[in-house]
Amino acid sequence: MSTTTNVQTLELGLSVLLTEKRDWVHGKSIGLITNHTGVDATLQNNYRLFAEVPECELSAIFTPEHGLWGAVQDGIAINRRDEVPSPLQDENRLNVPVFSLYGQSMRPTANQLQGIDLLVYDMQDVGARYYTYISTMLYAMEAAADCEVAFIVTDRPNPITCNAIEGPVLESGSESFVGIHQVPIRYGLTIGELATLLKAERVPSCQLKVAWMRGYKRSMWFDATGLPWVPPSPNMPTLTTAILYPGLCLFEGTNMSEGRGTTKPFEYIGSPWCNGEKWAGQLNDCQLPGVRFRSVVFTPVPASETTKYAKQTCHGVAIHITDRECFRPIETTLQMLSTLISEYSDHFAFKTSHFDRLAGNTWLREALSSGNSADAIQTRWTQELQEWQDSTTQYHVYD
Repeated sequence: MSTTTNVQTLELGLSVLLTEKRDWVHGKSIGLITNHTGVDATLQNNYRLFAEVPECELSAIFTPEHGLWGAVQDGIAINRRDEVPSPLQDENRLNVPVFSLYGQSMRPTANQLQGIDLLVYDMQDVGARYYTYISTMLYAMEAAADCEVAFIVTDRPNPITCNAIEGPVLESGSESFVGIHQVPIRYGLTIGELATLLKAERVPSCQLKVAWMRGYKRSMWFDATGLPWVPPSPNMPTLTTAILYPGLCLFEGTNMSEGRGTTKPFEYIGSPWCNGEKWAGQLNDCQLPGVRFRSVVFTPVPASETTKYAKQTCHGVAIHITDRECFRPIETTLQMLSTLISEYSDHFAFKTSHFDRLAGNTWLREALSSGNSADAIQTRWTQELQEWQDSTTQYHVYD
């Protein structure tokens, strides 16, 4: 995979908030929405940094899907109030309640916000609509607005750059926790820019401020920032995974393994009934930009109850990005799905409701099932992507 050699060090919104914007937290009781990715450039945890600021009080921590440590597998509710208490009650005098926002309640409750002046959102996103951290952010913005609590987003990089947008814009009425707003699958904004859009379009009463980064460019891949990669969730181990994810996540809505339960989630796609060598050859013949395929055999371990084909030998393809600048994960996934539908009509199947939730519509699955080409399908969202681009430029803060 081609990479940039011009590594730069940028200043995260977290550091900007705790230095030049420190007056924003002065005298405030803070609820921190975060997880294990909430670290600064030297890997210090944000909750430690806030606890060391004498002008404010860290009163509560709120955690998204996967929990504070990012150790819980996808889709598993966390209902224990003290999901990870012990490291926060130690010799450093931290005794902070931890509330899950992925369990009995998906948003901070009025009782949890009682006595809190300010919610701070600080964790790493991956730049894809499915990723539930942006849903957690919107729900928290709504809860903060309802309770007249101020809201700060500390901006972080979009790891797959802000320079590409892909996929259909979610249809109104198709909202879910993996599709919270009418945005494309790959939406090309930082989390701070997205928050300003959500305030304008969904929560105008939210008292939002954004601590913007210093030195960030829209074209930056994460490995150009000089920041260490902290896997945002158990199945997002590398930047390569994040680059593939906007497209390959759609395989979650099928009966193909998307590589969960292996060391290469979203890089391995297969099943017990697939002919990997034939499939790899068909896909390579398509000459898709920036990618090559090879046959692979893998056996998923049962990482969770939903792991497909756990302990079964799967045959399929490994996806190798050769040029990430021209690689298009959604176009690639459409071609992969088209060949499977054509070759394995007796075996391949969509998990209809889940695929449609991810797609943000029903027509994508129907078009694929009807034999529409990848090019024809993409043409359908060309205009709406242009409209999205035109309408969201106003929220761009970085060059």
